[in-house]
Amino acid sequence: MRFASLGSGSRGNATLVEAGGTCVMIDCGFSARETEARLARLGKTPADVSAILVTHEHSDHIGGVAAFARRHRVPVWMTVGTRANSRPEELPALHLFSSHEPFVIGDLRVHPFPVPHDAREPSQFVFDDGARRLGMLTDAGAVTAHAERLLDECDALLLECNHDPHMLATGPYPLPLKARVGGRYGHLSNAQAADVLGGLCGRRLQHVVAAHLSEKNNRPALARDALCGALGCEPDWITVADQNRGFGWREIT
Repeated sequence: MRFASLGSGSRGNATLVEAGGTCVMIDCGFSARETEARLARLGKTPADVSAILVTHEHSDHIGGVAAFARRHRVPVWMTVGTRANSRPEELPALHLFSSHEPFVIGDLRVHPFPVPHDAREPSQFVFDDGARRLGMLTDAGAVTAHAERLLDECDALLLECNHDPHMLATGPYPLPLKARVGGRYGHLSNAQAADVLGGLCGRRLQHVVAAHLSEKNNRPALARDALCGALGCEPDWITVADQNRGFGWREIT
């Protein structure tokens, strides 16, 4: 199994997870043309994408889904709540899933789980290929015990490190937006992500990625310091997903 990012942040998100002959794209917050260019950077074409999984209906995650799916005839998976807040009639093939029930796409088994976020029915995922597990947790204002159980014993983790609380408090956002971002239905801070990481077993971890960093309320060095402090590792061992470049393929062996 391997995974990569086309870009991560408030201006667009898309992640690839690949196992065997299956390549799933989680979210598509970029235009179809931009997504195609970013796929090429990772050595992929639209024809390689087996399906798109949508975490929730916010535009930086779903904005490019319909156009890309229509252009390349890619099936889309989302929850009933996400469908209610989007335009599924624009999709060539739509599959609904429950955030409490695993399902299979090709060579990948998908374990969705609900998260606290200000969307209709948001979900995140753990993927496994029968031998390895990748956990993804972004766009959550808090971490539930259920999420922690699913993320434990993963071989790789992609964790939201959206903001530094001090930078958020003193930054340019208006007060209502600061309250939203830092609230239970907003986004995880560096410290919250570190708490999650510190509470997990971690003995199998091969990769840890800090994702969905705010360009105004965080810095890569702050996210790295928080996560490596929780693991007791060197800062360079932590990957930080970039808004423009994402990150290259990470192999889970």
